[in-house]
Amino acid sequence: MHNFWNTKLALSDDILMKIEKPERYIGHEVNAVTKDPDYVRVRFAMCFPDVYEIGMSHLGIQILYDMFNSFEDCWCERVYAPWTDLDKIMREQNIPLFALESQDPIKNFDFLGITIQYEMCYTNILQVLDLAQIPLLAKDRGEDCPIVIGGGPCTYNPEPIADFFDMFYIGEGETRYRELLDLYEQYKDEGKSRMDFLKAAAKVPGMYVPQLYKTTYKEDGTIESFKAIEEGIPEFIVKEVVKDVSDTYYPLKPVVPYIKCTQDRVVLEIMRGCIRGCRFCQAGELYRPVRERDVEVLKKYAVEMLKNTGHEEISLSSLSSSDYSKLPELLDFLIEECSKKHVNITLPSLRIDAFSLDVMSKVQDIKKTSLTFAPEAGTQRLRNVINKGLTVENIIDGSTEAFLGGWNKVKLYFMLGHPFETNEDIRGIAELSNQIAATFFDVVPKEKRVNGKIQITVSTSFFVPKPFTAFQWAPQNTKEQFIEKAYYCRGAITEQLNQKSIKYNWHDADLSVLEGILARGDRRIAPVILDVYKKGSFFESWTEYYNHDRWLDSFKDHGIDTAFYTSRPREDDEIFPWDFISCGVNKSFLLNEWHKAQREEITPNCSQKCSGCGGAQFGIGICFAGR
Repeated sequence: MHNFWNTKLALSDDILMKIEKPERYIGHEVNAVTKDPDYVRVRFAMCFPDVYEIGMSHLGIQILYDMFNSFEDCWCERVYAPWTDLDKIMREQNIPLFALESQDPIKNFDFLGITIQYEMCYTNILQVLDLAQIPLLAKDRGEDCPIVIGGGPCTYNPEPIADFFDMFYIGEGETRYRELLDLYEQYKDEGKSRMDFLKAAAKVPGMYVPQLYKTTYKEDGTIESFKAIEEGIPEFIVKEVVKDVSDTYYPLKPVVPYIKCTQDRVVLEIMRGCIRGCRFCQAGELYRPVRERDVEVLKKYAVEMLKNTGHEEISLSSLSSSDYSKLPELLDFLIEECSKKHVNITLPSLRIDAFSLDVMSKVQDIKKTSLTFAPEAGTQRLRNVINKGLTVENIIDGSTEAFLGGWNKVKLYFMLGHPFETNEDIRGIAELSNQIAATFFDVVPKEKRVNGKIQITVSTSFFVPKPFTAFQWAPQNTKEQFIEKAYYCRGAITEQLNQKSIKYNWHDADLSVLEGILARGDRRIAPVILDVYKKGSFFESWTEYYNHDRWLDSFKDHGIDTAFYTSRPREDDEIFPWDFISCGVNKSFLLNEWHKAQREEITPNCSQKCSGCGGAQFGIGICFAGR
């Protein structure tokens, strides 16, 4: 094993003393994996292009870290985007970006894997490449550069960042990496070139090598064709899917950070996918079909992970936890285990109509937090448009049970700017919030309001149409429309009887519009991203570092009309930049859902009736069970 204490830190004591949170950069956390570099054949740097505290909270990287390090011939290390203070020093002193475990420069690794969770991290990807001293454009990289590979949800439309990556892995990482590493070792042994490897890798299912494809455009700017320029390369790439989520890699010894992270807890992924089919939700389509982890496996994982980390909190992770069929059994087990160990349980993504007083009272004995509901829209009509299977009765009944159970803080999440939204729908947000507050005063007698009054926090984000959703055809609101809607919502809240119990927050409109451009962009956006980065932009998901004028200037300099990507209507038969990828859900199904939204029709969820989305092609999960 590699001895950390003999490892010279990449940063001097002098630098570590100057910067904020030096613990971000020194490695050697509990459960970090070290190996002898002389005894491995592939060195893989796994990067989350954001600050350490956020990257360390990402379950996907923890799973892949565990998997790669279970291979004897591979050593996987972690790297995150250095914060602005260290970034400045590294540039001034020409210190190359390094991996945490060995402190070795990333540029000497075989692979740099970057997980891409969010469009606003695109300039951070360039920051990481730049600090690592790797050429920013894939076409400029020589034989001695690592293979830069992207993964994660944003790779379902990789085109705006295609110029910066050698390849993308589309889908779930557990399935094909072993095959890819074997291919890499074989080509290395045979002395083949970097491009030889990339051409061979492009034939591995789920892999996309952008340099081997070409896009042509029509006069109106839409796509005419997207074709492979190399013989034998697939025209169409189908995402990779883990067939059995119980029998796969899982980090039973996750790395425990030195400093407080966004999610300082054991994370138990109970299932993948979602049966619900909300028309705005990209994750609900990307991760179909639904696959549940075996409850006995989860019980074992929970005990093991709490023992291996010392964390004092455990969280259930999935897109809709209350749809997990064995949830009552799992919760009973966890409540018993956790009360013995004084461990808190958090239950995110529970549906409002699935809350029972029983579950709440059991969990609140251990820890009581605010209750979170996501109605997403203010009226039933608009909830039908977006296919959010939730009625006012569900919301009020759930609230009533919660208030009777002693809860008095409620967070409500809505979106403004949904397709076909009217002022009446926006007013509905205020009226629904008021109704929930009134319910509290109706059902909780004065003498039982021990925790004070009801506190309702209403948050509205602005709707961003995403690829692989029914709303990928939808025009996005302009900045002006978004702001007007937020003001209207705020005004409607102040008119309510219980307005003093309601606090209102809204999202940044500029950021939402930019996210919309990047989400549905094509390769013509890449030079803009590069330009904005070169002007000094990164960490743009952090409001204090976001500079909207730089983006506007760069779009203008490159002759790009941003409305083309955001607010224009799209024809039913338009070719989208991501149409060469299959997430398993057919485009014809999504188009049908778009038309149903226009007619305000709902689609039943997967457990009630199969809607023929295409997910059954994988032969697993609920799709398979229902046939």
